[in-house]
Amino acid sequence: MDPLCLLVAGVVRATMPASEFTVDWMHSVQKTRWEERYRTDGDGLRLIEAKVQGSGAGMEPPPEARLIDGAWTWNPQRRLPSLRITRSGYTADYRLCWNGGCRELAAMIGPTPEGTAVDVQPCAAAPR
Repeated sequence: MDPLCLLVAGVVRATMPASEFTVDWMHSVQKTRWEERYRTDGDGLRLIEAKVQGSGAGMEPPPEARLIDGAWTWNPQRRLPSLRITRSGYTADYRLCWNGGCRELAAMIGPTPEGTAVDVQPCAAAPR
């Protein structure tokens, strides 16, 4: 299993020993929970499931989404080279979950200024 790397400005700041993870956050405008599940796919990631607990402000679920346990859920199956998440002071921090546990992004990468972009990708594809 190739671990996942969290990069800030191209430098590895943390790793996750997993090939699948979930990232969740609260939408800054709607104040509803959004969750996405990713799996490694070669030198990139595959978005395999998305869930949102509401709609509006740019978060409308697609037509194939189904309401399951209070969240609109769908399976995008979209391949990405990496996942970029940007830290914001307008909402709670992102939370990353893998192998049955979760950690806030700040706890994983250390202090960074607001607006810092963090790229998540398989470590094998990370710059050396």
